[in-house]
Amino acid sequence: MSASLAFVFPGQGSQSLGMLAELAARYPLILDTFEEASKALGYNLWELTQQGPEAELNQTDKTQPAILTASIALWRLWLAEGGARPAYVAGHSLGEYSALVAAGSMSLGDAVKLVERRGQLMQEAVPAGQGAMAAILGLEDAAVLGACAEAAQGEVVSAVNFNSPGQVVIAGSVAAVQRAMDLCKTAGAKRAMPLPVSVPSHCELMRPAAERFADSVAMIDWKAPQIPLVQNVSAAVVSDLDRLKSDLLKQLYMPVRWVESIQALAANGATQLVECGPGKVLAGLNKRCADGVTTYNLNTPDAFAATLAALA
Repeated sequence: MSASLAFVFPGQGSQSLGMLAELAARYPLILDTFEEASKALGYNLWELTQQGPEAELNQTDKTQPAILTASIALWRLWLAEGGARPAYVAGHSLGEYSALVAAGSMSLGDAVKLVERRGQLMQEAVPAGQGAMAAILGLEDAAVLGACAEAAQGEVVSAVNFNSPGQVVIAGSVAAVQRAMDLCKTAGAKRAMPLPVSVPSHCELMRPAAERFADSVAMIDWKAPQIPLVQNVSAAVVSDLDRLKSDLLKQLYMPVRWVESIQALAANGATQLVECGPGKVLAGLNKRCADGVTTYNLNTPDAFAATLAALA
């Protein structure tokens, strides 16, 4: 184990058609992992990630198992190729489930079915077209929170992802999100951009989904994490299983405290981070969250080899 090493797992938005194709051509373990997930789900997940249709891959109940499986395929490959075990794991939103699989808290088969259900419940909680999310760039957190409070007017809008200093995502009902975007621009935000998502994640509109999701979470065969895990809701290491499950449900309607999570890792000496998943979304965020943090990637053969060489 490397005391300075933490693995961080990405959430939705990291998916793309053809993801991990080059790595799969070289390492059968990638395809084996997707086959294991496909058996649990009852459809060919690898085929969906490679051939689409893209609109289907981008449906949240398909996106979530796809990213989780890709992340765990890379995690398994890292260990198989002699990579060091990290001192900590963390995941951004959906990525928390990947982190839980990596930490040994649940099996891949259970996890993909769990996040498929999570996606279905999130979609059902808010009818299409009624919820929205937007990224606010270049504004202090306090100003974003103030804009949301002013914009609500009896509807839901709140800051839901504290991704990096100066990058906050808001979510809620369509009209309230639009009002908050306008207020943020007036307050001096560099940009306020609607996000192309089908559900307003991590806001109060998702509480009904969390209540319905509780049964699914309770049915999993849980084990205590074998690697300390920093959770989104608390931005702290949680080892108590009941608290961990409770925070996992709260995560559906409470903010992702990513800045504080990265700062918690750094404060514990984990400054070498590996983004274990498709894409490079977290690498761009992490460097702005805490001084002295370096994020490596595993998403291509070259990136994988370079990371393995750097951290061997």
